[in-house]
Amino acid sequence: MFESFINAIRNLWQVPELRKRVIFTLLMLVVYRAGIHISVPGINHDVLEQVFGGAAGTLFGVLDLFSGGSLRRFSIFALGIMPYITASIILQLMTSVYPALKKIQEEGELGRRKITQYTRYLTVGLCLVQGTAFVLWLSRQPGLVSFGNKWSFMIIGVLTLMTGTMFIMWIGEQITERGLGNGISLLIFAGIIVNLPNAIKQLYTSIKDPSSALFVIILIAVMVLITAGVVFVERGLRKIPTNHARRMVGRQMVAGQASHIPLKVNIAGVIPVIFASSILAIPQTIATFGSGTFLQRLQSLFSGGHPLYELLFIAGIVFFCFFYVSIVFNADEVAENLRKQGAFIPGIRPGKRTGDYLNGILTRLTTVGAIYLVIVCIIPQIMISGFRVQALPFIGEWLYNVISAIPGLGWILTGLGFSFYFGGTSLLIAVGVAMDTVAQVEAQLVMRHYDGFLGPRGTRLKGRRVFNN
Repeated sequence: MFESFINAIRNLWQVPELRKRVIFTLLMLVVYRAGIHISVPGINHDVLEQVFGGAAGTLFGVLDLFSGGSLRRFSIFALGIMPYITASIILQLMTSVYPALKKIQEEGELGRRKITQYTRYLTVGLCLVQGTAFVLWLSRQPGLVSFGNKWSFMIIGVLTLMTGTMFIMWIGEQITERGLGNGISLLIFAGIIVNLPNAIKQLYTSIKDPSSALFVIILIAVMVLITAGVVFVERGLRKIPTNHARRMVGRQMVAGQASHIPLKVNIAGVIPVIFASSILAIPQTIATFGSGTFLQRLQSLFSGGHPLYELLFIAGIVFFCFFYVSIVFNADEVAENLRKQGAFIPGIRPGKRTGDYLNGILTRLTTVGAIYLVIVCIIPQIMISGFRVQALPFIGEWLYNVISAIPGLGWILTGLGFSFYFGGTSLLIAVGVAMDTVAQVEAQLVMRHYDGFLGPRGTRLKGRRVFNN
């Protein structure tokens, strides 16, 4: 397998066009990572590090994850690509519910360009709002701003953050057009994967401690199993067979063709996790603005490991799974398009019956996808921060005493005693982007009659796994 991988890399560099795309992608990623280390002027970085030391789990901690750590440094790319992603999601949702935007989207390439332009305008507006809120929050931290004039710092800071996000957006578009893979996804992937050395160093330090070695090994084993599960599910497809009716072409009767409608098991992707974690991070962010009894109680309730937080997190993932899928996939519209094209699902009547059949399959797939996302996100979180069963009503104290009395299960209550960088959200993004990028490179190599990353003929892995129900 290793030899096949080396051969694939060699083949990749033998194709001039692919070689140029790879070099261009790497250079753009280098520019992106270099910009993260350029700070906005007027910041005391020692105080900034102390401020972000208590921001884990808050909205700022979530944004710092997707910005690749640039928010913690208050660099020119501090807002990251999240405003653009948020604008894209908003436009996508509005396209499904607003007829005027839907009509523009159906205009082909011209409509796609208009939607892209609207996304850029909305990104500027979101950058203005988020940048102002972030700079205003920082300006209120004692000793953080070294500028004598608070308003000068706010104006320079907001303009710098807005310009940085627009430049990142341009880099992502250039990678998509002239490089390999989806540029925006690769930027997020680079921001996550760059912290891998620190995570490995942290694990190595913990393994040297005999009391933590066993727990670290268990955590690594669980992460490997979860990664394998992510790959398995993300490759899963439900193929719905369709047949096309016979039709006259000239004077000849052409037989109908068999095809299928591919539906991914996890149609919503990582968007439900991002939405749920971002919304639940808002109360914690509010709690950081003061030290009152209510704010402290709020921070305790919405911290990782609390039953209320875990329950709301699970409910949020499930809700956004079904909500997002219902927006992006209209079963009745698909059924109507099949009817207009003279296609039908074997054994199902065209029209409303087909729409109901597709909705039934979609509901089952979304349920499986939601359970999968919950498992991937909850297991690492519980292993890292534990589960505070004592906060459960009625049975909390009893269950706490039972678990505490069982040797080897104390970590369930308190976690493993150290943090692991790659939680559920980052793991989903990293694995998904890596799979999509490798698939695109594989397709490019196969088009040019080269063996891809998956091995030579006879040892290639199969395509997406098919789930029949």
